[in-house]
Amino acid sequence: MLTSVVQEKFALYQVSETSNMLEARNLYKTFGGKPALKNVGFMLERGEIYGLLGHNGAGKSTTLGIILGMVAPDQGEVFIDGISVQEHRSKALRKVGAIFEAPAFYDYMTGWQNLKILMSYSGGFDEKAAREVVGRVGLEQRIGSKVRTYSHGMRQRLALAQALLPEPELLLLDEPTDGLDPEGIKWFRDFILELRERKGMTVLFNSHLLSEVELMCDRVAILRQGERVFEGSVKNLSDDVPTYQVDLEAWSVAEPVIQRFGGSLLEASRIALPAVVDSAQVVEDLVKAGVRVRGFSKVRRSLEDVYMEILDGRGSPN
Repeated sequence: MLTSVVQEKFALYQVSETSNMLEARNLYKTFGGKPALKNVGFMLERGEIYGLLGHNGAGKSTTLGIILGMVAPDQGEVFIDGISVQEHRSKALRKVGAIFEAPAFYDYMTGWQNLKILMSYSGGFDEKAAREVVGRVGLEQRIGSKVRTYSHGMRQRLALAQALLPEPELLLLDEPTDGLDPEGIKWFRDFILELRERKGMTVLFNSHLLSEVELMCDRVAILRQGERVFEGSVKNLSDDVPTYQVDLEAWSVAEPVIQRFGGSLLEASRIALPAVVDSAQVVEDLVKAGVRVRGFSKVRRSLEDVYMEILDGRGSPN
């Protein structure tokens, strides 16, 4: 008969044979009686880049805190490579690197000294690995300078170096491009995409820069008031609800026609129609109703379109 210790190790080995790198199940959390998360769940496959979106206070940072074992959920559980963070935190987090909230460094020390001290907290400092990571994030020329002389962009690169030093399989990033200039944002995007390409890295991050999220992510989830109200593939956004740029005269006449087809007005010159609707039939009926149609063309539905629809209450939870 297996001992309890052997059984536990065997169980941990078994669950690690999963295609999901991260799974959050039914997370609930309240602070001072106010709900912060209500039944939030999602899964990340290995090698996937996943964006967590939402307004300030939607629950993004609370979710990351629970994943990192820094916040205890009222209900629910998180698994990293099949290992429960709540039951086996240290083992689960061995495969994780993170930038959570504002990175804190000792400003009076050099970047190199900071890495040595911070890495000693989590099991030791590997100089060869550290020099390789410093080179990868482009800090080799300034790693010997005191951190107080670093720009915001260099601090972010140092934080990224710290997150990568454990050689993680999963990278968690909390607003990693906040405050960066366009050049720094592009560098970050290219760096993360290369990490996935070369090392199969799985990445979860939250950001307010929807255009960057759309360029980087395979899938996204949107949180609103602590609930997951949307999850979907970025590539399939345009196929979800066909969107049209229109130039119509006499909106008071046009709107009932569009609604009859199940369509809706997204903004002043954009409408959404169900995928099964023939747009040519809509145009024909608009003309018959006396509407002057100057323009009616299909446009790609962006992540920003989806985001604003969801937060304005036009999208439905899934």
